[in-house]
Amino acid sequence: MVNFHNQHPADIAEQLTEMESQERNVSFLMLPADKKTLVFPFLKPLVQLEIIKSLGTKDLANVLNNLPPDDRTKLFDNFPDHLIKTSINLLNHDEREIALSLIGYEKDSIARLMTPHYIQTKPEKTVEQVLRHIKLVGKKAETLNFVYVVDKDNKLIDDLRIGQLLMAESSTKISELMDYHVLSITSTTPIEEAIDIFDKYDRSALPITTESGVLVGIVTFDDILDRVQEETTEDIHKFGGTEGLDMSYTQSSLRDLVKKRAGWLVILFFGEMLTASAMGYFEGEIEKAVVLALFVPLIISSGGNSGSQAASLIIRAMALKELKLKDWWYVMKKELFSGLILGAILGSIGFIRIFIWQETGIYNYGEFWLYVALSVSVSLVFIVLWGTLSGSLIPFILRWVKLDPATASAPFVATLVDVTGIIIYFSIAAFFLAGKLL
Repeated sequence: MVNFHNQHPADIAEQLTEMESQERNVSFLMLPADKKTLVFPFLKPLVQLEIIKSLGTKDLANVLNNLPPDDRTKLFDNFPDHLIKTSINLLNHDEREIALSLIGYEKDSIARLMTPHYIQTKPEKTVEQVLRHIKLVGKKAETLNFVYVVDKDNKLIDDLRIGQLLMAESSTKISELMDYHVLSITSTTPIEEAIDIFDKYDRSALPITTESGVLVGIVTFDDILDRVQEETTEDIHKFGGTEGLDMSYTQSSLRDLVKKRAGWLVILFFGEMLTASAMGYFEGEIEKAVVLALFVPLIISSGGNSGSQAASLIIRAMALKELKLKDWWYVMKKELFSGLILGAILGSIGFIRIFIWQETGIYNYGEFWLYVALSVSVSLVFIVLWGTLSGSLIPFILRWVKLDPATASAPFVATLVDVTGIIIYFSIAAFFLAGKLL
């Protein structure tokens, strides 16, 4: 059996995760009661659920009753309904009331991340009284960085940094330290908006109030950080052309991986079938000028790459709140010039490449090589421009129809530009090579 003496709970959780199932459950069971509570929040959801099922009623009740309320609520989110009911019945009266209260909030509201364990006081209290109170109940508080001041109706009226109390005279009343400037988040605020508030004001903890201003809990930065990581992971999955995984990659079964990826692959496959249809439409031109087919992969991949670049830049700017829906025209103007310049760069390289190959005899593009080179280079300008504009506009369209902009995945943009790129390329080639090869 592994000796976990004097190790940090996060390190213990990491070692437990790497163990085989049976050994992990036994090792967790052998931990002291207080250590179980400290280690449990650091375990991954699937491991937590497995351990919960292996615990006896007494051990399970001890773990659940001593878990921080926000961690316990997060745990319940991953539980099947019957296990939630069983778990809540194991809680003591006070913890059961807290758990039911938190579960009652909307799943995406900031209240689901809050804890009711914090330090609050009244304006008429003295610094000495507050510090004495902290010594009595502070051990259970989520953070001691702030003391929250409420009125007789428990409405939040101020928050004081613990440093202000430590530097004040013991006989000073709390009301003398107050400036009545307090930042709080309403309990119904979506978590995504709350993340922006934390980021804007650079706070380690923020109080949560009802619509009427009653203090009901606090949310700390570490809880927000966990949610930021979850949302970022989900966006990356979507941008890669797959649904967000419910568990980590290593914990996801083969069935889940296929299920999450198959949908998008089928959609993209049908999209690429349109590319084949477009190629078929220009079959006659290809038969007359086979040389044009040599540059199809080059043409469509350049458009797809430029579109993916633009989409990734815009989606990230939206996530950071640098761009809003109203900024679409500003983006279009900027990307118009970017696309033209990038297309001109690639078009020039394409023209020079054909010129060198022709002159050095590496490849003979025929009597009308100059017109082939012009077809390729001009097509690159317009296709890269189209890819850039498409990649930057699609996230705005998705935001406008209330969808996640991250759905504008790189494969989706690339597929769109592939289809349209074929049409642009052969249309331009028809213009330059009419009466010559065509």
